[in-house]
Amino acid sequence: MPDRQRLRRLVLALSAALDRGTRAGAWLVLPLAVLLFAQWPLRDAVGAWSRQANDIAQWIFAIYVALALRAATRARQHMAAGLFVARYAPRWRRRLGRYGEAILVLPWALFVLVSGAAPTWRSLAGFEAFPDTYNPLYFVIRISAWLLALLMSMQAIVEIGGGGTQLSSDARPEATPAPLP
Repeated sequence: MPDRQRLRRLVLALSAALDRGTRAGAWLVLPLAVLLFAQWPLRDAVGAWSRQANDIAQWIFAIYVALALRAATRARQHMAAGLFVARYAPRWRRRLGRYGEAILVLPWALFVLVSGAAPTWRSLAGFEAFPDTYNPLYFVIRISAWLLALLMSMQAIVEIGGGGTQLSSDARPEATPAPLP
């Protein structure tokens, strides 16, 4: 029994760490928006640096998407085929989610981690640049794809271990609207 408790604590700690990292990464949307809005004035008014702003925005966007997809999965806000599943009892939906993570998400995430490790490492070691502008940091986009697979595999482990149920729509208490005066 102590091993099961230890495993449960480990799963909850992993879940909390993933949540903290995702919350911190949510702030990436601010510099992303600034860089995307700055491209036009940089190109037309300044006449320079619009491509650099675009390149930086691309790698920030890649990291942001990796974190956002994991957060959407965690909060059960991603698109899902729920036509028939919505009729199932919450207990069965949780089971389907857990087995789906184990059978579908985890193997594919591990496949991407393994098959993408060598190209990602080569890109990082060579400080791969953007092919059209030769600006540095293109390797961050490759790392972001690998990061997405890592986050999805870690989230699948959390779900399989039962640590993701506290944020599921079945376990989340519904907000009650404030009474009108």
